[in-house]
Amino acid sequence: MGLLDFIKKQFVDVIEWAESTDGVLMWRYPFEDREIQNGAVLVVRESQVALFVNEGKIADMFGPGSHKLTTQTLPLLTNLKNWDKLFASPFKSDVYFFSTRQQLDLRWGTSQPITLRDKDFGAVRVRAFGNYSCRLADPRIFHTEVAGTRDSYSVEDLDGQLRGVLIQHLSDAVAGSGVPFLDLAANQIEFAKALQAATTSAFEDLGLKLDSVTVQNVSLPEELQKVLDQRIGMGMVGDNMGKFIQYQTGQALPTLAASSGGGGGVVGDAAGLGAGLALGQVMAQSIQQGLQGGAQPGGAPAQESTGIRPDEVMATLEKLADLKAKGILTDDEFSAKKAELLKKLT
Repeated sequence: MGLLDFIKKQFVDVIEWAESTDGVLMWRYPFEDREIQNGAVLVVRESQVALFVNEGKIADMFGPGSHKLTTQTLPLLTNLKNWDKLFASPFKSDVYFFSTRQQLDLRWGTSQPITLRDKDFGAVRVRAFGNYSCRLADPRIFHTEVAGTRDSYSVEDLDGQLRGVLIQHLSDAVAGSGVPFLDLAANQIEFAKALQAATTSAFEDLGLKLDSVTVQNVSLPEELQKVLDQRIGMGMVGDNMGKFIQYQTGQALPTLAASSGGGGGVVGDAAGLGAGLALGQVMAQSIQQGLQGGAQPGGAPAQESTGIRPDEVMATLEKLADLKAKGILTDDEFSAKKAELLKKLT
């Protein structure tokens, strides 16, 4: 290099990153044709890390502080370039800055319901969403596995990957916790802890640390929610099947009254209402007789010689089968009631 070229050549005396844009995880210092002056100052702010890369190889890494760049402060780079101990010439090297502060309010959620195994329901299809926060924890892994030689890398570039990781481990979180769906839905803090524990290692593989996960909502598809509502209604009235039939009839009264009120006014509504109540009482009495050994509505036991008529048993079984088909009765509950009714015919 001639003297004139040497004089024209630009040197870098201070290397720093102001971090003016939010959400940037990695930024490469733009040297262009400039070289780093021997004795230059590297300024690394709090929540930053600087990484020197020479000819594709990671050399030295610096934490927060002001660092004067010499052979003493760049031991690995000095070894790679085979410098003498008192080198005086400028040098070229890529310097990458990494932001290690928390990246907050990142969103995750299921675009479609996902199927999970459950202790109570066998399997459920759920939707869930919430937010999470993470930070860059290992610049070496992030540089080699994710960012590479790009000029910059942001949280937005990782958004799809990280949301996919969380959703992928959603079923692992539920299965690992062993907690039924209803309890998870009611205790979203525990659900979030289980999801964070199941996902942490996947974030570490990218050089990231998953700081927190929140679950803001867990819900079922509409058709499953209706079945769940019926089971909750059944639990509210207790195990008495007669009361449950009355509850179901009460739920249907508005529809029944509306269908009978096309031109009948108050009289039609009252008739429909009375018919609904009578129907509920008859169904309740029929099933009560089948489940309680044929007891009469007034409480007096039926004569042992008469027993239950076969048509009553069949009618009761059909009602129980319908409840099982709707998910209100489990297979075991239906089988137990069926065996109990069939014994009445012997």
